Amino acid sequence: MSPQPQAAVGAPLSRVEGRLKVTGKALYAAEHDVKGTTYAVIVDASIGRGRIASVDTRAALAHPGVLKVIHHGNAPELPYRDNKESNNPPGRRLRVFQDDRVLFFGQPVAVVVATTLEAAQHGASLVKVHYEAAQPSTDLEKAKPDKPTPYARGDAEKGLTSAAVRLDATYRLARNHHNAMELHATIARWDGGRLTVWDKTQWVLGTQTELSTVFGLKMDSVRVISPYVGGGFGSGLRCWPHVVVAAMAARETGRPVKLVLNRRQQYFSTGFRPAYDYRLKLGSDRRGRLTALAQEIDAETSSYETFTESVLFPGQMLYSTPNVSQAYSTVPLDVNTPIYMRGPGFATASFVIESAMDELADKLGIDPIELRRRNEPSQDESTNLPFSTRRLRECYTTGAREFGWDQRRANPRSRREGDWLIGMGMAAGVYDTARMPAQAHVRLNADGTAVVDAAASDMGPGTYTSQTQVAADALGLTMRTITFRLGDSLFPPTPPHGGSMTMASVGSAVLDGCNQVRRQAVKLAVEDPQSPLHGANPEHVVVQGGRLHVDGDPARGETYQSLLSRNQRSHLEARGSFAGPAAKQRHSFYAYNATFAEVAVDATLGLVRVRRMLAVYDAGRIISPKLADSQAIGGMVGGIGQALLEHTATDRRDGRIVNANLADYLVPVNADVPSLKAIYLDGDDPEADPLGVKGLAELVMIGVAPALANAVFNATGRRIRELPITAEALL
Repeated sequence: MSPQPQAAVGAPLSRVEGRLKVTGKALYAAEHDVKGTTYAVIVDASIGRGRIASVDTRAALAHPGVLKVIHHGNAPELPYRDNKESNNPPGRRLRVFQDDRVLFFGQPVAVVVATTLEAAQHGASLVKVHYEAAQPSTDLEKAKPDKPTPYARGDAEKGLTSAAVRLDATYRLARNHHNAMELHATIARWDGGRLTVWDKTQWVLGTQTELSTVFGLKMDSVRVISPYVGGGFGSGLRCWPHVVVAAMAARETGRPVKLVLNRRQQYFSTGFRPAYDYRLKLGSDRRGRLTALAQEIDAETSSYETFTESVLFPGQMLYSTPNVSQAYSTVPLDVNTPIYMRGPGFATASFVIESAMDELADKLGIDPIELRRRNEPSQDESTNLPFSTRRLRECYTTGAREFGWDQRRANPRSRREGDWLIGMGMAAGVYDTARMPAQAHVRLNADGTAVVDAAASDMGPGTYTSQTQVAADALGLTMRTITFRLGDSLFPPTPPHGGSMTMASVGSAVLDGCNQVRRQAVKLAVEDPQSPLHGANPEHVVVQGGRLHVDGDPARGETYQSLLSRNQRSHLEARGSFAGPAAKQRHSFYAYNATFAEVAVDATLGLVRVRRMLAVYDAGRIISPKLADSQAIGGMVGGIGQALLEHTATDRRDGRIVNANLADYLVPVNADVPSLKAIYLDGDDPEADPLGVKGLAELVMIGVAPALANAVFNATGRRIRELPITAEALL
């Protein structure tokens, strides 16, 4: 069978929606023009735990423009049916305005709806809520953990006892918040018993499902629209209570309602990367071969839901370790529920494991890369399955060569430039190659254009562009003749836009649908006596630039337009699908990286400056190198934030987050970002999915924090086991 020419996939193309975004024509959730829109502002709890004693709304209702104030005393009772088809973790999800309980500081306790935003804001300030307050539990170190989730192989205790070299250290990682540019926003409108919402979400079908279960509606009575998302990092992976508030307010007032969370409210309302206390014990022989690994992990969750993430996997499969023991405990606190954040679980575990590997290398006097090479497994020791592809050794070699690793000085604090101590560090990274079932609808029109629909999202990685690239090559069309549409629950179902699964899952469905349509056209041509392709072997017909022809004989062919118009066909269409991974896996699927960093630390002040970074990725086939670079640079910047800046500070007295703003919660800015470079190993992973991709967006953040921490150690001789690494810790 002749392969389709590949012109778009692999090319460094600019975003197809780029012009819309830079000219302001791309509409985000709060920007849709819905006739008759009113405005809602949430009143949030000012205690961390307790009950609402009373709500005084008289002043708010007397304010000009205020239409209604809704709270637990007058809100309608909602069904809140079980919802197992979303990203809601186990537990009893927050039921807005359904009772008088306060479960965390910032919980929605009322909403003011008004004809203008200003009236709603002032009205909200006039609502007086009186509480019966109790002392909240917000300290991870003092609260009682849940029963741990265990994992074990071999005998870790015996392996540690017999180890020639041992480490025993406790690491602490601060809570992080997503802080995407676009604020979370929802516009809700009812048309009789049908609900339409324009929402900032990374999963339109998840929001549709949640709203249908909360309000007791049929799924097809709820439509969710979200064509553009201004960054998410995981914060949009579930339907948060404010979306329900907006829909409730719209139904109660009989008018469309727009609700936009302010920056402060997002710290209490849309999840976060949970804080961790993480104890690790590591043992090896004198040559650095690991003998045992033991991990005891405590992670915060809310009192009403149990959020967990994949923090155990790296310790089970990243290095060859015969004896492993793990215990992962969630710790219920009086906080809102955490959610996935870029590199979920893996980014946390990598900081601990890769810091410990660097410390072990220093103890043994072995180069950190060589230590990792000596512990490279031949298969996934957690499943005893072969790796589909695993090219970490090549990542190490390429990265060391390109970064100049041979210039690193093994002895800490041995390189100095004036007041600055210079250090180099590296770390390995790994992330699960996630795939889930997906569908896409493909329509090829008689004019030679095509439209592809899928209920996917695009929070920044470039879904519009990468899916168009796949469709262009599969249909044999140019990029400009294809329109890819997403972000509408009316489109074919797709999985959440997270976990690095969109390209593999949705892309494979797009590929399948486009292949079906192209084959329909080929079949029509070879069976049409009037076609130049009549009688040709369909397996030898390819399409390029919208023209079908015999491979090797471009003169024998015709365009889609001539074929369809002659046969009086307005279009050809098909629904493509991807079934997801097989129920019984034959391989272990992961993507990998090696990240290298150089830092300068002021010897007197303890200030850390990142001078340069480089990362090498084994991520399968790269659909769009330009988009991949955007992902890699963004991931490295995010890793700088996790390592050096981001930290949520909580007042333990009442659960208030005291730095709930971008002035006090520090994120990297231009001055913090050095020269960043990404390298992608050529190749694909045909076992993973039809496209051969392994996912990139999560992977690019994993390993950044430990690479920086290891560079700080090399510069200063100080081993910091708590994130973020602050100047105070280095003084």
